[in-house]
Amino acid sequence: MNRLDYDLCSMQEARILIENGRDAQHVLASFSQERLDDIVEAMAEAVYPHAKELALMSAEETGFGNWEDKYIKDIFASRYVCRQMKGMKTVGIIAEDREKKTLDIGIPVGVITALSPCTSPVSTTIYNTLIAIKSGNAIIFSPHPRAQKVIGRTLDILMDAGKKAGLPECALEYLRTVTLSGTKEMIHHKDTSLILITSVPRLLPLVHASGKPAIYGGPGNGPAFIEQTADVAKAVRDIVFSRTFDNGIISAAEQSIVAEECIAEEVRRALKNQGAYFLNEEETETIGKALFHHDGSINLQYVGRPAAEIAGMNGISVPAGTTVLISEQKYADLCNPYAREKLCPVLAFYVEKDWRNACEKCIELLCNKGLGNMLVIHSRNEAVIREFALKKPVSRVLVNTPATVGGMGATTNLFPAFTLGLGAAGGTITSDNVSPLNLINIRKVGYGVRSVGELVEDITGIAGAQRKAEAVPAVSRNGSIQEHTAVSGLIEEIVSELKKQGIYGGDR
Repeated sequence: MNRLDYDLCSMQEARILIENGRDAQHVLASFSQERLDDIVEAMAEAVYPHAKELALMSAEETGFGNWEDKYIKDIFASRYVCRQMKGMKTVGIIAEDREKKTLDIGIPVGVITALSPCTSPVSTTIYNTLIAIKSGNAIIFSPHPRAQKVIGRTLDILMDAGKKAGLPECALEYLRTVTLSGTKEMIHHKDTSLILITSVPRLLPLVHASGKPAIYGGPGNGPAFIEQTADVAKAVRDIVFSRTFDNGIISAAEQSIVAEECIAEEVRRALKNQGAYFLNEEETETIGKALFHHDGSINLQYVGRPAAEIAGMNGISVPAGTTVLISEQKYADLCNPYAREKLCPVLAFYVEKDWRNACEKCIELLCNKGLGNMLVIHSRNEAVIREFALKKPVSRVLVNTPATVGGMGATTNLFPAFTLGLGAAGGTITSDNVSPLNLINIRKVGYGVRSVGELVEDITGIAGAQRKAEAVPAVSRNGSIQEHTAVSGLIEEIVSELKKQGIYGGDR
């Protein structure tokens, strides 16, 4: 009987994919911006008609979320992202300052290894592909095992369209034999230039261990603060929409509400009007225990499930039309399941005396594995908004908008993205909404605009330094005693003058 070692097959496949990707990227690197843009547009146009098919397939394969909201995300990725990239320069001369005589030249990083999630598999895959090719990079995907079929189907559509538009073969590919060993091989391969990882936190240690630069869009624990000047009804509508979008599986979504005491009752009424169900003490304990395993890991049984279904699975009867489950809380420690990221329509509700106390509560919540992601503030008080923006350990502060769609740039003017950088606080190299500009190196070109003598005179104020510098003979390749003495003499004269002016005090 023939036995097949899938780990070895996966590792070999990974090596071939990365090496072929390297060769393809060498060809792609010669493409003009216009040619890259044509390929990107062709791929986006090709995948757009399949958005509904892929949304249905995603919901069925993963069991997470709902196809209707996935359809919206897929349309957003295929249409809006492409539209926003039009006119963006990523390769060749991307900026020039004629007055200062500088140039910026965009250089693709090379081969990108992309680790796809199972929560938003289609939209993230489309988006990653478009921004990678737009910036002249090859990109090789390791699909999430739980979404392997739909990611493969998405990439087959994109690859076929890209090939027809002139994309070099193997510049866009994916691992078919998906194993942890194969993924690890891709991450550690010497020809992998950058790792792009979205919502796959268990692989983060492997990524960091590789020593490769990585862009990570990870967990969020973002609170939404409702300040007393807010339009409470609108704020609550935004929060409930965002928290229930795709049944709460998006990390950018609000995880808790922090309300000022003076408007807390108004917020409660508005939440109930939006279909929120407030859990009693016993129900709070039941749901809290259900959402996480004893080791603290998320119970996948409840990920992306509707609120009423989660309640029913735990013997809790809720009214028809219940949209979100809410537990009133006082503390934000890590042991509290409601103070953590919950990938389902469940919210914690906190009441604080004033905005300053609310500010501290938000920081406590963000420190529970939410550093670097985002928070939302609903307010008309610009001074309070600025205070929150200045002090919170996040990469994004959203104002008067739903977190889920605001964070991805749908209801804000942030770059439309499905990978939201967490910055240094979150263990990654950028805090941006990741765009093609995060996938290039920028080569700086600077023309000489002043002589050494002019520089010395400018920074020391010593008159005649320019003439003396120009009088120094040029140093030959081998150098000479006379030339060395002349330069040394000039330096000594400058130091002497600096000492007289009290600027230089000698050895320190």
